[in-house]
Amino acid sequence: MAELSLTNVIKRYGSLEIIHGANLDVKDGEFVVFVGPSGCGKSTLLRMIAGLEDISDGEIKIGGRTVNDVEPADRGIAMVFQSYALYPHLTVEQNLNFGLRMNGNPKADTDRRVKQAAEILQITELMQRRPKQLSGGQRQRVAIGRAIVREPQIFLFDEPLSNLDAELRVQMRVEISRLHKKLGTTMIYVTHDQTEAMTLADKIVVLRGGNIEQVGAPLDLYDDPANQFVAGFVGSPKMNFLRAEVVDNQAGRVAVVLRNQRNVRLSLPIATAKVEIGEQVTLGIRPEHFLEAGRGDVDLTVDVDVAEHLGNTSYIYANIAGDEQIVIEREESRNTNNKDTLTVALSAAKTFLFDNAGNRLR
Repeated sequence: MAELSLTNVIKRYGSLEIIHGANLDVKDGEFVVFVGPSGCGKSTLLRMIAGLEDISDGEIKIGGRTVNDVEPADRGIAMVFQSYALYPHLTVEQNLNFGLRMNGNPKADTDRRVKQAAEILQITELMQRRPKQLSGGQRQRVAIGRAIVREPQIFLFDEPLSNLDAELRVQMRVEISRLHKKLGTTMIYVTHDQTEAMTLADKIVVLRGGNIEQVGAPLDLYDDPANQFVAGFVGSPKMNFLRAEVVDNQAGRVAVVLRNQRNVRLSLPIATAKVEIGEQVTLGIRPEHFLEAGRGDVDLTVDVDVAEHLGNTSYIYANIAGDEQIVIEREESRNTNNKDTLTVALSAAKTFLFDNAGNRLR
């Protein structure tokens, strides 16, 4: 079994604490993605799991065994890095079998593993080429193949697609997803790209400033974010945030008005949060949740700045009273042009409310 457990894991460099008591449980066979902005600690956390960074406090278990002081080679993991790190003078086949040969693995078993990995990754016809004769996507497949031949308990991926162009990223994303389904092995994947996180993960771990903000299935995080940071990070284009003010709070409902259009009043079902009349809050709405005028709870008039028409879908970048900018996603909006005035509707059922600290009001 290849469960992974982190309990109060802390990383310090001198007096500076980078990871602040991370707690996480990963089930056998899960595909878990660490996502967050640059500097949030996701790669550091991955390297601690791999044993490439010492942990300052806490406990890491792999398959029920504490591995705090276990060498990386003995943890039952294989890691794929951002750089391909292939030996340029060796063929693909030699790159794949190099680690096994150095460890004295029997030749017959080594050949079996290499052949199996090549078939899984569809690189059999490339076995006698050298890295300089391969495309970026092919090199990344070889790097993944080197991890597969180790037959690890857990695969660790550290932003493996960031060096590829957009088309190859999509292709490799699909291939990694297929690989997980075929092998059924636990995988931990680090990325700053939330699209990769949403499309690959069984479970997403959102990090910020060394803290785990929320853990959950992709659509759970999308539909039910714990705070404003998660709401804004998960989803593309990201959620719109509008400045608002509380004008009423009774019977389990909170009424707010937009600070830039005070005639836009929306009443939301907020049952447990304590908010005061006059309190400044933030209203969140995703670009695709704007409705046609008259079809929601209240209409909102905006000034169109830029309209991007991408075939069936359009992204409309607009301003509210010349101040706040929002993005509206609409279908069949080819007649919307720059500098138009547009009226859309808001629905209380599709909006979120956050306090000044970014906490979700429920």
